[in-house]
Amino acid sequence: MAASGVTFVSTETEKKEFIEFLYLHYATDGFFVPPLRQEQHKLIDSKKNPFFKQAKMAMFLAHYDDKPAGRIAAVVDDRFNKQHGLNTGHFAFFECIDHQPTADLLFRVAEDWLREQGVEEILGPTNPGMMDVLGFLVDGFDKFPYIMMPYSKPYYEKLALSAGYDGVRDLLAFVVDQTNVDFDRMRKAKSMIMRRYPQIQIRPVSLKNMDEEVKIVRDIYNEAWKNNWGFLPLSLDEIKGLAKEFKMILDEDFAHIAEWDGKPVGFSIALPDLNQVFRTMNGNLFPFGFIKFLWGKRKINRIRTALMGILPEYQGKGIDALFHQRTIEFALKRNFIESELSWVLDNNTEMIHLAQRLGARIDKRYRMYAKKL
Repeated sequence: MAASGVTFVSTETEKKEFIEFLYLHYATDGFFVPPLRQEQHKLIDSKKNPFFKQAKMAMFLAHYDDKPAGRIAAVVDDRFNKQHGLNTGHFAFFECIDHQPTADLLFRVAEDWLREQGVEEILGPTNPGMMDVLGFLVDGFDKFPYIMMPYSKPYYEKLALSAGYDGVRDLLAFVVDQTNVDFDRMRKAKSMIMRRYPQIQIRPVSLKNMDEEVKIVRDIYNEAWKNNWGFLPLSLDEIKGLAKEFKMILDEDFAHIAEWDGKPVGFSIALPDLNQVFRTMNGNLFPFGFIKFLWGKRKINRIRTALMGILPEYQGKGIDALFHQRTIEFALKRNFIESELSWVLDNNTEMIHLAQRLGARIDKRYRMYAKKL
């Protein structure tokens, strides 16, 4: 009788197997977009990922019938716990065959490791932290994910629930396209907002002054998001790291700063959907992936609003609507066919109503799970 077994990942060979299981697991799944392998290796590297300055992680590989069958990581993020006054650990990088005993074993070894760290609850999936890719996909399996959004197997929720986890938060992805965008309502809303608040000015992010712009974005983000579920303040190192990643793909048509009488009070950053290129590269930048990237980048026709923040005292004045209107307007002018707003917390009624007023619809749903230890 075949049995499941788990290995603690410690050697470079095991780390490579941990990474490669992702590509093996989704090899025949038409909607999976392989991320770049070099980026996946950076994510789990404590020397290259600044996340691990205040976090620790253990990784595990499962085998069933002597074949790779799954993986999981257990994470303790001290900064997250301090920020929220919690004693919570995370499960991360979960992938598994459709076999409950193997999934149970993976969850159990992660839970046992977290108990040894003194943790009282487990939350996930994170990859590896709350500022990274979150959740299992639970609705929208017949569509390609946008850049920096997850894709997972339809049976993952069943595996998690059967292992004693409960869904605790949904993350929504809204999509607006040429067929459902309400241009008339957007124009009327813009005119009304600008008449009521002539102090507002929306300007493009200056790519020539990225150091200054990065500080503006960080300060606004940390203040705007501080009371939101799962929030972690961005350090200067983290925001500089993001800026370095984004700089090659940032476009001034899709990255904006809102000012109120000249004072920066909000920002919005939308990214071209590089997943449209990555899905042709099989996770490899070399030897030919870079050529495919440069060639395919010109054909991208989808965009994702990935980051947005408005200082609390300036919320409710229509700045978010102006950001969305501007992004959609520029996207359609440049023959982009779709724009995704993601992710939006399921209890963020203000943002949900705004998306609906723009003509957007819920396109995908992701879910986070928790369990008391």
